[in-house]
Amino acid sequence: MSADTEKRAAAEASALLVQDGMRVGLGTGSTVAFLLPALAARGLRGLRCVATSVATERRARELGLPVEPFDALERLDIAIDGADQVAPDRWVVKGGGGAHTREKAVAAAADRFVVIVSADKVVDALHPPVPIEVLRFGAAATLHRLPGAVVREGWPPSPDGGIICDLHAPTDDPAALAARLSAATGVVEHGLFPPGLISDVLVARGADVSSL
Repeated sequence: MSADTEKRAAAEASALLVQDGMRVGLGTGSTVAFLLPALAARGLRGLRCVATSVATERRARELGLPVEPFDALERLDIAIDGADQVAPDRWVVKGGGGAHTREKAVAAAADRFVVIVSADKVVDALHPPVPIEVLRFGAAATLHRLPGAVVREGWPPSPDGGIICDLHAPTDDPAALAARLSAATGVVEHGLFPPGLISDVLVARGADVSSL
């Protein structure tokens, strides 16, 4: 069964978790592209949605989902997003679409953060690269302090104007790497999402969806 079929299955399963009146964080990427129509088709009332990218916001509005600025919402009931890699211990790598800073901000504000993936995104252990967003100011100096970090060629700035890079460095200790990146001056955010941030991982294997 194709990856797109699995992405659709995971997305449709996650859409069933959303109820009337919820404040919903909408992620970014190819799996969320299947979530948006599935959520719109439910015809739920009183939703308040925030989007992690311009592309998600545009598509959500086209489908009739109400999207508002994140500025006015202190908490979200649920956030749903895809992932590039998911390890058995539920460490996750995100940022293939360059929106990981906003994605992490939305995830952190949600009472329930649900990751939805096709089976090919489940890995035995995380591997490089890890996406990072770097301040444009002093970017050369920041990258010099991060061996293995390279600017993503031909990639537009993040939604907030940062430079999207990929870090080619060992990921065998994701907690230590995440701490090092979080402490690095000039790094806006990195794409390592810790297990403590994640409430559920829904994995589609064929037409079947189960929790990791």
